[in-house]
Amino acid sequence: MSRFRHVDDTEIWAGYVYRLVTGAFESPSGDRFERHIVRSPGAVGVVPIVYDDADIARSVPRVVLIAQYRAAHDELVIEIPAGMRDVAGEPDEANVRRELVEEVGLQAGTVEFLTSIYPNAGMTDSVTAIFLASELVRVERTPHGPEEQHAEILEIALSEAIEWVGSGRIVDAKSVVGLLVAERRLNAGAR
Repeated sequence: MSRFRHVDDTEIWAGYVYRLVTGAFESPSGDRFERHIVRSPGAVGVVPIVYDDADIARSVPRVVLIAQYRAAHDELVIEIPAGMRDVAGEPDEANVRRELVEEVGLQAGTVEFLTSIYPNAGMTDSVTAIFLASELVRVERTPHGPEEQHAEILEIALSEAIEWVGSGRIVDAKSVVGLLVAERRLNAGAR
């Protein structure tokens, strides 16, 4: 199978976490072309599940979400807790645990990998790893920035969150995927 080849990147701009580059490529037929790409260290997202009852088998799983202002869309967006890979060398599981405390004030006993996604493959090399967190304990939040400081924490039945995905109330890509995969994983475990 013929392959495309990445030839080079020329940096246009660099910020705290992101870099904008012009990537030079070669097609399988030898044609050269360029694309603008946002280079990113990627991110993590986490679906935190809590139960109403100590007897998990009889309890309704609930998910903790965050509704926060997103400047790019100029609106409040309902999301699973998440964060950039902005601490050098930090393992994804440690990042997930840190983001849970920062954003929604939860400390996880168990963190389990669910899946990875390319949130916008046409413009960035970013990869988001999504996890499931359980055995949660409430702790003091440590929000960063005005968006997190003014965010609303929501705790709703997982089934309702799935309905919100279907109705378009939850549209954030990592959240849609995370909620659907988490529901499937939890339902598979209940059989």
